[in-house]
Amino acid sequence: MKRIYEMGCFVLLGLAMVGCEKKPAASGAAGMQAMPVQTAAVTLEPVAQSSEYVATIKSRRSATLLPQVSGVLTQIRVHSGEAVKAGQLLMEIDPRQQMATVSSARATERQKKAVYDYNVVEVERQRKLFEAGVTSRDTYDQARQSHDNSKADYESAVALRKTQEEQLAYYSIRAPFGGVVGDIPVHVGDFASPMNSPATVLTTVDENRELEAYIYVPTERAGQVRRGLAVELMDNSGKLLEKTQIDFLSPQVDPTLQGILVKAPVQTKLEVLRNAQMIKARVIWSITPMAVVPVLAVTRQGGQSFVFVAQTQDGHVVAHQSAVTLGDTVGNNYSISSGLNVGDRVIVSATQFLVNGMPVVPMGG
Repeated sequence: MKRIYEMGCFVLLGLAMVGCEKKPAASGAAGMQAMPVQTAAVTLEPVAQSSEYVATIKSRRSATLLPQVSGVLTQIRVHSGEAVKAGQLLMEIDPRQQMATVSSARATERQKKAVYDYNVVEVERQRKLFEAGVTSRDTYDQARQSHDNSKADYESAVALRKTQEEQLAYYSIRAPFGGVVGDIPVHVGDFASPMNSPATVLTTVDENRELEAYIYVPTERAGQVRRGLAVELMDNSGKLLEKTQIDFLSPQVDPTLQGILVKAPVQTKLEVLRNAQMIKARVIWSITPMAVVPVLAVTRQGGQSFVFVAQTQDGHVVAHQSAVTLGDTVGNNYSISSGLNVGDRVIVSATQFLVNGMPVVPMGG
């Protein structure tokens, strides 16, 4: 009985050992299960090497209206944002004192004209008398002198009257060209004067045509900036407004901004851009072929960018995690400065579930 009992124990122990050996094998098989993934090939595409700056839109025709005479504002005939025509009356400064000066100049002119007209007749009469031997040479010469003096006085009075009338026109503030009225910081009853420091700003008129983008490029880019470089203008949300190019390059460096002023013409519709508006400008230095991958392929960990590349290892395909350096975006792709080769197949699905070395089953793409 003891022998039978011992044999039974050996059998049970053997079965137990067999059971223990099979469990790790099952576990290992489960760990090798591959995940189906979509892949995409790394390709070369032309990528713009660019820098983004803040640009200011300016009109080639923009006027700040300042008073040219002193006086109280009596009328403001327009409001901010109103479209006006060239020569349209915008404001009036009290002209009564100047009108009195003009009236006095006109009266003086009439007086001088009367004296001159008399001397015109008199010099002709004295000429005839002198030629007839009735009067002396001195009398005739005095008549001629009086004529010349009165003529000069009359001409001076005419010039003074015209000057005062031109001065009177300065009391009416008119639009220098057609455009849009800007802010009006003054009010009826305010005293306007060109002698103020600073001078009183009445308003501005901007013609929203022939716009330009003013861009300040850092001096370290001085060797690269040139006329003809492509520029992309964007709104603050990054939407492309217009493609243009640099047509002006300042020969001087702005001492305050330590930048070089460049300008690019703007043809965008008036309702989109306004004078003094600030937008984004991307200056494109060159176009270079670069590797690109879909945005979905890129993951980030601790500030570093990675992609998973489907690689064959020991006869199986695994997800190999590779660090990459990202460049600019190109549509729905990232350009890659380093970390990948053309032809590599990057995984674009289920990347959040992948770990380095994990078996995968590429499903095409």
